[in-house]
Amino acid sequence: MEYEWKPDEQGLQQILQLLKESQSPDTTTQRAVQQKLEQLNQFPDFNNYLIFVLTKLKSEDEPTRSLSGLILKNNVKAHFQNFPNGVTDFIKSECLNNIGDSSPLIRATVGILITTIASKGELQNWPELLPKLCSLLDSEDYNTCEGAFGALQKICEDSAEILDSDVLERPLNVMIPKFLQFFKHSSPKIRSHAVACVNQFITARTQALMMHIDSFIENLFALATDGEPEVRKNVCRALVMLLEIRMDRLFPHMHNIVEYMLLRTQDPDENVALEACEFWLTLAEQQICKEVLSRHLAKLIPILVNGMKYSEIDIILLKGDVEEDEAVPDSEQDIRPRFHRSRTVAQPHEEDGIEEDEDDDDDDLDDDDETISDWNIRKCSAAALDVLANVLRDELLPHILPLLKELLFHQEWVVKESGILVLGAIAEGCMQGMIPYLPELIPHLIQCLSDKKALVRSITCWTLSRYAHWVVGQPPDMYLKPLMTELLKRILDSNKRVQEAACSAFATLEEEACTELVPYLAYILDTLVFAFSKYQHKNLLILYDAIGTLADSVGHHLNKEEYIQMLMPPLIQKWNVLKDEDKDLFPLLECLSSVATALQSGFLPYCEPVYQRCVNLVQKTLQQAMMHNAQPDQYESPDKDFMIVALDLLSGLAEGLGGNIEQLVARSNILTLMYQCMQDKMPEVRQSSFALLGDLTKACFQHVKSCIADFMPILGTNLNPDLISVCNNATWAIGEISIQMGLEMQPYVPMVLHQLVEIINKPGTPKTLLENTAITIGRLGYVCPQEVAPMLQQFIRPWCTSLRNIRDNEEKDSAFRGICTMISVNPGGVVQDFIFFCDAVASWINPKEDLRDMFCKILHGFKNQVGDENWRRFSDQFPLPLKERLAAYYGV
Repeated sequence: MEYEWKPDEQGLQQILQLLKESQSPDTTTQRAVQQKLEQLNQFPDFNNYLIFVLTKLKSEDEPTRSLSGLILKNNVKAHFQNFPNGVTDFIKSECLNNIGDSSPLIRATVGILITTIASKGELQNWPELLPKLCSLLDSEDYNTCEGAFGALQKICEDSAEILDSDVLERPLNVMIPKFLQFFKHSSPKIRSHAVACVNQFITARTQALMMHIDSFIENLFALATDGEPEVRKNVCRALVMLLEIRMDRLFPHMHNIVEYMLLRTQDPDENVALEACEFWLTLAEQQICKEVLSRHLAKLIPILVNGMKYSEIDIILLKGDVEEDEAVPDSEQDIRPRFHRSRTVAQPHEEDGIEEDEDDDDDDLDDDDETISDWNIRKCSAAALDVLANVLRDELLPHILPLLKELLFHQEWVVKESGILVLGAIAEGCMQGMIPYLPELIPHLIQCLSDKKALVRSITCWTLSRYAHWVVGQPPDMYLKPLMTELLKRILDSNKRVQEAACSAFATLEEEACTELVPYLAYILDTLVFAFSKYQHKNLLILYDAIGTLADSVGHHLNKEEYIQMLMPPLIQKWNVLKDEDKDLFPLLECLSSVATALQSGFLPYCEPVYQRCVNLVQKTLQQAMMHNAQPDQYESPDKDFMIVALDLLSGLAEGLGGNIEQLVARSNILTLMYQCMQDKMPEVRQSSFALLGDLTKACFQHVKSCIADFMPILGTNLNPDLISVCNNATWAIGEISIQMGLEMQPYVPMVLHQLVEIINKPGTPKTLLENTAITIGRLGYVCPQEVAPMLQQFIRPWCTSLRNIRDNEEKDSAFRGICTMISVNPGGVVQDFIFFCDAVASWINPKEDLRDMFCKILHGFKNQVGDENWRRFSDQFPLPLKERLAAYYGV
């Protein structure tokens, strides 16, 4: 029996009134409407009114009817499980009866409503939905067909996984062949729906699609030159996904596909061109990229380069004609959320040249213009060129250099600007081949830093930062000094975008130049401090980063009274103004952490309030978390970043102040708080608390010692290499604790040794974690040789290979003392891998006298043990530098 429901006239008028009011721009009215809606939700048949207005009340205007459907959709999202059966059935039948409404807006609204109900687990409880929609596709009536397809496309987007599972008896086996039939439909809108539906199933390699893959690809090719942009866009999108998933099927047609994508990347419709441009990004990640593209480069490169120009609409949106805006406050939504990178403890390396940073995202291509819709042809082309440069290296240059010559010196600023972006995009991949041209290009770029167009100045900052490594490698007066001078002027530019680009570029330069900047410190600080008074909100956050990076780069050279007097007052002034709930504390705390570490004793006058506030932030966050866990409805869960950043700053203080922090620790409950943080569910909280534990162990072990029995079991359970940074910091802390505990470490060795040996032997363990694990095993062996030495054979080889590349330092010293002590307890454990031990010993530049004696004793002991003849045979396997070094330093 059909569910019969009739609205009450008065009730209907009240709801229409409400729908009208909700279209008012006035916020007070809006709030009143929200409250009213909440109240109406108490009535079971309120939702019947909403569907009635959407599907039956044709006298009303379409926006009002659509709005009624959207409010119903939100109710379905929030309270669907509480709808009475009759209401649910009425809504479902009304949806199916009106999917072909003559108005596109109403059809789309009904479609959204259907997919929302479907994704609330109702595909199972609404068995007639899919068969009904599929049969409606065959309707003679265009509106019905289009409406059903619109709904199906939304369901395919929202419920792809469940459609391909046994829960529903695999409807896709019927649906996909059906969709493919519609690729040839006469209506462009329907062709577009059909392709979009099938596209949802490519990346998941859905079985039902894979069975028809050849017919799918054939049908796509047939649509390649479709007149409808939306269809071409979906064809391009399909090909980009197939490139990753079914290269085997595309490969025979690759030449034609590339030709097609070259055309589409220049499509008059920007959305099509953008989808096509993604093709080059994806192709660059495939093994076959080089062989497929080499014959097409002469065409492709000019197309990508041409796509890197700002479009007219970009320039309007970017206010490209507004040169001075430094006095205009930032709107809050412009400020992107920042992500704090928690502390990880790493070792300094020998070959401190170009570090292959795992998370070096500071110089991504999209720093230049994130205010335009986030992803556009300019960014996509630039990203593609960047990735291709990394694949093709100098093979790219013959195609790029002639273009660059023309662009970089062009009269029109838009063209010149795109040339500077091109030069920056290829920096990483083509660095070697570009070196001969840099002595001419870098001075030209430094000149462009004072171009009259702000957009040229800002992109030039970025491009120069991409070549900072080369600049720093030349005599400082040639390029470093002029570059630094000009960049500092740009930090004080009158345009906010230029300020931002200059600050970011300067931070990159600081990382590359390190102590080369020391002679110019006064001049640099002058500029950065002046920027404090000049900057609006968003750029202040970037300025903190530039100051923190400066402190990291020059270290203790910053600890001069005149520098401290310049730098600390503005930082402390900001520190005092910011409230505990203000997210701007994050970058400021990070900055202060770097500054405290660099200033060391110079930070003493400021440390007490900073320390106190950090402890308070940790305590507050823990309390909020406890309240939230006890009563989740009553209390919001806290933002734990406050606690993480505070723990990291405490680490910076402990590292910088050393023993001077002892009194502060004595007077606070930080160790109790750390005990809670070390058991937090969130890995980043544990990671930062272990770093702090290590730093406090070094700075004031007398306060940590009483807690070791509580801390060690927690450290043991965190030696899980799946969480690399947590594991890394826990490992490092165990090593620091061993050094302080000495023999008293004995009872704790069994809690950790087995995991450490497992980690050092695990293939694919990251370098930093291997090094810290080796150091900690060495340190445990140094204080408890009897406990650790029996395992020697199980770790000696990876131990030696992971420590040969780190610089001589305290940690390496104690680790090698440990290995020598263990070898004297269990010499048999090293025999099979002795060549690795020799290599590790030779990696020392100048070991302390007594450590050298230990090495000598072991080497000579081994030589005497095997006899001269065997030793000669053994040492003949050594590479020459190793042989020479051991002979020179240790006389073997």
